[in-house]
Amino acid sequence: MSNIANNLKYLRKKKRLTQQQFADEMGIKRASVGAYEERRAEPKYELLKKIADFYDLTMDELANDHINDKWKPTARGNAASVRVLSITVDGEDKENIELVPVKASAGYLNGYADPEYIAELPKFSLPMFRQGTYRAFEIKGDSMLPLQSGSVVIAEYVENWGEIKPGQTYVVISRDEGVVYKRIAFKYKEDKGLKLVSDNKSYEPYWVAANDILEVWKAKAYISTQLPEPTPEPTMETLTAMMAQMQKTISTVVEKR
Repeated sequence: MSNIANNLKYLRKKKRLTQQQFADEMGIKRASVGAYEERRAEPKYELLKKIADFYDLTMDELANDHINDKWKPTARGNAASVRVLSITVDGEDKENIELVPVKASAGYLNGYADPEYIAELPKFSLPMFRQGTYRAFEIKGDSMLPLQSGSVVIAEYVENWGEIKPGQTYVVISRDEGVVYKRIAFKYKEDKGLKLVSDNKSYEPYWVAANDILEVWKAKAYISTQLPEPTPEPTMETLTAMMAQMQKTISTVVEKR
């Protein structure tokens, strides 16, 4: 979750501004300032940029850093300081879930940080995903079976790559590989990046370099038009194999006593 609310309140008070004075500076209503500071709403992209410029911050710092008396801005030469996420909101100022179809994947590499490009993507909302920033990606191929090609993965934006958890699935956006849905083998390493693993073992794992990664999204759910097949009835062969395995396990336990 972003730190916009706390940061706006802290920065306003540090400049000794009332909510009305800050609203006048931004050209907005005082009630909007209260809503932003109380987490009832978040500023739209253009306003967020205006606020960041007003406080001489990057939008990334304003949205994601915990700004207080001990906080120090990131050196502007650091690539992490310019990582900006473009979003869209609905009529109630709540974030949409933008859909990136397979046919738009190539364009997404160039437009992922462009508000106008993101605004053109199909968008929707789901009641269980109202807190946080989500995006939906259509996947292609059979590398993540049993998830079928054409399924749509709904994923949550990961700002801190150090929080990526091994063994879980993510949508990784990179310059060389494009948009891929994979399982992560190890924690993120600044010197190496991420090792991506397919659930279909016929595909070899591979590394994506840290400086090649553009965005990371943690998979939370998926939508598919192909319903799962019922579990087949066990055959005589599978029952025999299960019994043999059970006998082997029992024998091992007895021998250890």
